[in-house]
Amino acid sequence: MMRSGVVTLVGRPNVGKSTLINRLVGRKISITSTRPQTTRSLIRGVVNDVAGNWQMVLVDTPGLHKPKAELGHRLNRLVYGSLSDADAICFLIDATQPIGPGDRLIAERVGGAGKPVVMAVTKIDAAGPEKTGRQLEVAGVWDFDAYVPVSAFSGRGIDDLIDELSSRLGAGPALFPADMDTDQTEEFLIGELIREKFLDRLREELPYSMHVRLRELEEAEDLLRIEADVLVERESQKGIVIGKGGSMLEEAGSAARRELESLLGVRVHLALKVKVERDWQRRPAALDRLGYRIEGR
Repeated sequence: MMRSGVVTLVGRPNVGKSTLINRLVGRKISITSTRPQTTRSLIRGVVNDVAGNWQMVLVDTPGLHKPKAELGHRLNRLVYGSLSDADAICFLIDATQPIGPGDRLIAERVGGAGKPVVMAVTKIDAAGPEKTGRQLEVAGVWDFDAYVPVSAFSGRGIDDLIDELSSRLGAGPALFPADMDTDQTEEFLIGELIREKFLDRLREELPYSMHVRLRELEEAEDLLRIEADVLVERESQKGIVIGKGGSMLEEAGSAARRELESLLGVRVHLALKVKVERDWQRRPAALDRLGYRIEGR
């Protein structure tokens, strides 16, 4: 009998959730960055057993953090709500960083969710065996169902993690068609890829103040025309995003265009405009309008 279910990935910012889900799915469906608050939505990826014995729907979540604005509160509620919808939980900790209060708070939450919990200790290639061993020893007090050291970069431990997660799925039919590996729309992925190209190019708090809004998406023959607004919160940020002589906008836009052409297999014309949406992270009405509405949470 086939097994299927939803596995939610949770952890602090920058523990490698998006990189791991991309590795598990086999292609990029979630943007990555060294910046916290890179992921702002629930990103679903579908992994199918080649023998057809199971299907696992993985949910990439925003990193749980101490919020500074209404957006942060909404993202945390989104993550906590996703725990109740999961059949199993994959809790990630970073082998290169000491286990801290944030990890312990998440451990308490997932431990009380009443679901099987598999801990993935990530970035083991960077940490090395000694640090990884210490993390496993400290985390062992939580007594979760399984502990798996992994590297999403090299693939070490990935098969073991898949085995542990898939074994905790219940009997049931496939939740998605076998040829579908994500439920993200093309429009959503385009906006996220554009935002990704700015994240590591901008300093301090500015990446968190940015949102990409698509205005037009038109395909004609082998050319895809994309027009999008890059929203910031203050007028002073606008010049930084544009850069001297338009250099930042050109650099990030060119990087986004190249990756979109590779991903979509068509030529892309990308036109970006930088606009001010004052304090959008703090205004509920603006968050609702920009798609950060959390229904029923």
